[in-house]
Amino acid sequence: MKKIVLSALAACTMTTTINAETTTKVSNTDTEKKFLDRFHFKGDLRLRYESKETDYRDATDTTNKYTYHNRYRLRLVGAIDLTDKLTFDIGMRSGYGNPTSGNQTFLDDKALSDYFWQSLRFNILDIAYKDGDNTVKVGRHPYMVYRPIKSQLIWDNDISFNGVSYNYENDSRIINAGINQPTYAERVNAKDSVNLYFAQYVEKIKLENSQLNLGASLYYYDGLKGNTAMYYPEKGGKKMGNTFVTDASGVDVYKNDFHIVEAFGEFKLKDIFGKPLALAASMAYNAAASDKNFGYDLAVKIGKAKHVHDWQLKYSYTDIQEDAVLGDHSDSDNFGGGTAARGHAIRAKYKFGKNTYLAGTFFFDTLYGNRNGSTKPAADYERVQLDAIIKF
Repeated sequence: MKKIVLSALAACTMTTTINAETTTKVSNTDTEKKFLDRFHFKGDLRLRYESKETDYRDATDTTNKYTYHNRYRLRLVGAIDLTDKLTFDIGMRSGYGNPTSGNQTFLDDKALSDYFWQSLRFNILDIAYKDGDNTVKVGRHPYMVYRPIKSQLIWDNDISFNGVSYNYENDSRIINAGINQPTYAERVNAKDSVNLYFAQYVEKIKLENSQLNLGASLYYYDGLKGNTAMYYPEKGGKKMGNTFVTDASGVDVYKNDFHIVEAFGEFKLKDIFGKPLALAASMAYNAAASDKNFGYDLAVKIGKAKHVHDWQLKYSYTDIQEDAVLGDHSDSDNFGGGTAARGHAIRAKYKFGKNTYLAGTFFFDTLYGNRNGSTKPAADYERVQLDAIIKF
């Protein structure tokens, strides 16, 4: 799918009621209002202070790395209701087309007036059809899979799919499926095309004052083994923790394909001491790799920042072996992105205004030795993110 051809028919309807004495027509103002109701817009701006510290074990201080950044992320989303069931979605995000992040770092040698607009790229450009419990999206759209407590074991929060995705959801189950091609994203480095086929089933089990969600998924990548790294051509492709080998031409390529089997359970309680509580466990197994192919995530979340002065707190422990998941698509913050690491993440969020939030995330990780094929030893990795967010 290299092009998305869109056509929309717009019509203005005037209703005329005739009785024996008078004729009443719908005013132009009412007609314009109904037309404008077809357009929907939203967005958010996040300002972030971030520190990253990597301390290699059994190494000299010169190999360690400490970086500190001031960053922002801007997202703009719009939708046009072409019909009652058909919608055209469009969205832009900062970050120069980074597949898993909209973060943009403020630079000392760049004027503030140069920011915000020049790094925007389309991350949503699709046609969505919704009929009852069924939704189909064609084009570039946010991921359409269920993630327990928004686990990023396999999928980063900001990932977009390129292709066709289907969703069915009611009070008792969720079914997701799709065919996508990740190599239609920006900043692609892969020399060959990659296809992604996925299917997911989630069973919702309602209990007294609680709910249990049990799910299983298959994410089948075709075309990764023997291919070059997926993204970042300006850096020669990042390995993101996955295992690479050198081919006959001297180029580093993926050692394995990725046929990922996922299973998870999620337990939600509506009220524990006045706050909602959720527990989740997820695992990922890459059936296309013979070793270093398992990962898991355990998480607990209390509270929900829904109303002013509400807060939420989430803790998770994640352990991902080198080839359990595709590092380019998993959490881009934890471990510095990718696989071959384990560690703790603490995420807090507080709503202090109608559309304003404060948030903080703290990562305490261990990077496996020889990550990305380097000769460096294991390392302690700490990352702190302090955010101010406004939604509009």
